Amino acid sequence: MKRLGKFKTLAFASLAAVAVAAPLAIAQDGGEGGQEKQRGERGFGKRGGHRGHRGGGFGFRGVDLTEEQQARLKSIHDSFAERTKSLHQQLRAKREELRQAEQGTTFNESFAAQKLTEAASIEARLMAERFRVRQESLSVLTAEQRQQIEQRRQEHEQRREQRRGRRGGDARPGGVNL
Repeated sequence: MKRLGKFKTLAFASLAAVAVAAPLAIAQDGGEGGQEKQRGERGFGKRGGHRGHRGGGFGFRGVDLTEEQQARLKSIHDSFAERTKSLHQQLRAKREELRQAEQGTTFNESFAAQKLTEAASIEARLMAERFRVRQESLSVLTAEQRQQIEQRRQEHEQRREQRRGRRGGDARPGGVNL
């Protein structure tokens, strides 16, 4: 029972760290791109790595891009990868430190909270970079292409809501079921 209490404390500390770091990341980015991310659009995601290598599109699958647009998007993607390489390495190191601390026989709550806070800060900087690359990528597109993407996003949201409805509508906001 005592272990569960520590886990809850650790979870709360990590959520608090993310809650504190996320607005800082958005502020660093100048607030650009935040609305797109909040509405659920994704440029680069965790699933499948960088998605720009399918359909020529950096999250713009189904949109016909000129060769020039594809080249510019590839350049933006490569720049993003280079800028964030060290952040990804730092994040992996923080997670590894946390895993190693977990191997011990005693739980050091302050150490875990510190590492989670540090990791949340790095994740916030990565999020800001993702916002930036999304905005840069969208600036390459024509108004028609951006409209196509918005339409596809809306269709995706509708299908997602329909799936939730078929499951009984008990899905919690944000897609997290506990």
